[in-house]
Amino acid sequence: MNDVLQVEVSARERDVLLRGLRYVRSALLLQMRDPDADHDRWRSHLLEEIQALSHRLQPGEAVDVRN
Repeated sequence: MNDVLQVEVSARERDVLLRGLRYVRSALLLQMRDPDADHDRWRSHLLEEIQALSHRLQPGEAVDVRN
């Protein structure tokens, strides 16, 4: 079940959120780990979610809240 939460944010707040997502993405990419197929799938899925959310927060992007 996908719960949708709609929030209004200012341009500055959006920039803070995007900066935070870039930080989380970088930390995930730089994380030391043992090779493990399950962990690699989880990591790839998380990186895809971060990318999708970042894309939705970009200025001028149409947001489809049905996802």
